[in-house]
Amino acid sequence: MKRSKADVTREALAGITTFFTMAYIVVVNPAILSGSGTGMPFAGVLTATVLLSFSMTLLMGLYADLPFAVAPGMGLNAFFAYSVVLGRGVPWQTALGAVFWAGVLFVAVSATSLRQQLAEAIPPDLRAASGAGIGLFLAFIGLKNAGFIVADPATFVKLGTLDRRVALSLAGGLVTIATMRRRSPLAFLAGILGVTGAAWAMGLIAAPASFFSAPDFSSVMLKLDARAALAPALWSTVAVFLFTDLFDSVSTFVGVAHSTGLVDEKGQPKNLKEGLLVDAFATLGAGLIGTSSGTAYIESAAGIEMGGRTGLTSVFTALCFLPCFFLGPVAAMVPPYATAPTLVIVGALMFRAIKHVNFEKIEDALPAFLTVALIPLTFSITQGLLWGFVSHAALYAIVGRRKELPPARIAVAVLAAVLLAAEHARW
Repeated sequence: MKRSKADVTREALAGITTFFTMAYIVVVNPAILSGSGTGMPFAGVLTATVLLSFSMTLLMGLYADLPFAVAPGMGLNAFFAYSVVLGRGVPWQTALGAVFWAGVLFVAVSATSLRQQLAEAIPPDLRAASGAGIGLFLAFIGLKNAGFIVADPATFVKLGTLDRRVALSLAGGLVTIATMRRRSPLAFLAGILGVTGAAWAMGLIAAPASFFSAPDFSSVMLKLDARAALAPALWSTVAVFLFTDLFDSVSTFVGVAHSTGLVDEKGQPKNLKEGLLVDAFATLGAGLIGTSSGTAYIESAAGIEMGGRTGLTSVFTALCFLPCFFLGPVAAMVPPYATAPTLVIVGALMFRAIKHVNFEKIEDALPAFLTVALIPLTFSITQGLLWGFVSHAALYAIVGRRKELPPARIAVAVLAAVLLAAEHARW
């Protein structure tokens, strides 16, 4: 703190600010992972969410000395629930095993020079396209949860009935946006709590018998099936957890550090290696604790803008998560249409990454477009990324830009093609 000329009061305010900008994850993550018939208990996932957020944010502060908060990642939780568990019929215990093995690989990568090579293996256009595609995926789930769009046998989807639930969801979105424009850290919580309160007043939901409960440390913790997750059919799932988490983490650290001035004398993000290692343990730990992959949150920029400069900011953010262990009944009271606006708005914010895609040349534009389109259309981040890798390498070879492909990028494209063939090819 002396080296950074940090002030304890400022660090505390920064940590609290970061907490409130991301506190929605305490409600949203259990809602996603336990919803739509995954079989995961809400209380257990909520406890796992809080435990992961508390422990890894604390580790980010004490070990990496960085003012970044860590929690289950948006997008990765949707991939876990909708693509892996519901889409492919993988038991949630096995899906947790896949998260665990992705974390093991992430730790190995973060501790060695492979980190840089893997980062370079992901084309910049596909990084941006995957973020935009995941944004569309989240928005689609949010619109579905709100009842704004529903299934249709002829057209696949159509506009739903505009009933009271849809109206409340739309109103919640407006409240969230209005609060965001005032730069309030409570923006997402305001929308969620406002819709929940209105739904309770209208008799659409009932208040819990008790507003507090003991945390559930037994239903999902250490329930992973690591052996089943090693099946060849799940290698692509493990790879997507790894790659998505890796470049999500790198993008967050690099982007936030440069935008807030949290860089060293060489212009590089401070303590990047230590931060990525904590992020890797957040993925490994998530599989053990019972939730989807953990990652550094871009909302940490709010606390850094408030003056957070050291790991003490993360320590204060971590402490703010502790009371959430006992708020299970309150969180379970929140209906899906209350969190739907958050999913749509976060999706819109993630979609902004599309501006970084080069659409001038077809060999750059088509792989990026396929990635963006296939993620929501196949309900799978895996398919979007794998087809993006394969088409990128193939088109570069066809148009005569083969020499611009690093060896690591070719290796990833070949691996993606093998995984696609093993999973979908029928001769």
